[in-house]
Amino acid sequence: MDSSEIYEQVRKHYTAASQSTNASYSKTVAKSFGYSEEELASISEDANLGLSCGNPLAIASVKEGETIIDLGCGAGFDVFLAAPRVGDGGAVIGVDMNEDMLARANKIKAAKNAINVSFVKSPITSIDIQSRTADCIISNCVINLVPEPEKGLVFKEMFRLLKPGGRVAVSDILAKKPLPEDLRSDVSMYVGCIAGASLVASYEAWLKQAGFCEILIVDSRADLNVYADTKEDGTKQSKCCAPKGSHKADGTNARSSSARFSDVDLNDWVGSYKIYAVKG
Repeated sequence: MDSSEIYEQVRKHYTAASQSTNASYSKTVAKSFGYSEEELASISEDANLGLSCGNPLAIASVKEGETIIDLGCGAGFDVFLAAPRVGDGGAVIGVDMNEDMLARANKIKAAKNAINVSFVKSPITSIDIQSRTADCIISNCVINLVPEPEKGLVFKEMFRLLKPGGRVAVSDILAKKPLPEDLRSDVSMYVGCIAGASLVASYEAWLKQAGFCEILIVDSRADLNVYADTKEDGTKQSKCCAPKGSHKADGTNARSSSARFSDVDLNDWVGSYKIYAVKG
């Protein structure tokens, strides 16, 4: 797929995901990646679409009065979790290119009267926000969706948007080894955040090239089979007992799983990584 086709497939998939109302599935996935019951209870269920692969706020050390930018914010899950932490004197800005996701996020914002929250429609490779705006930039399982030739632009944009001394706290799916071509070319696996996973060494190189220091990239060792092994009611099913092709690619279960890869243990190929870096 070329870049334009990738963006179109991502748009279609996440437009479908924006219509999801499967709170039980989404809650189970979020808890699997480190979100607490208290955190999940503190925000609208409509913000959690089961799209996480980690909890970037757990490593972000958000402080009162700070400005946070969330790249690829979706319906605002991490945005609304960060908002009370920065308080009325701070701000949280969610950035996403999908209109339907932002419509859902803005509906939640209005219901909560979240005055310190705003949303910007934009690709994360070039954002119309003033340089040196943010104290911290977070992102949760989004950068892998950017076409490989454009990923370096994301890290350069992060560096531009951060204040000196600002930090990056990202959760993303990275490849432990080169992925086979049949997996990399599978559309469902791409929009499901697997096929577009970059190697750890590539991620580190992009961060360094952008100017970041104090770079940490750590495998969280979370089980990525949770997307396919969680039923719609939020309960787990054994991978061996799940019928092939049962994991939908239409946004009902927001992470796609191509039927021909239903027997693949995703953990053998990719992992959920915590990424931290500082703008010197």
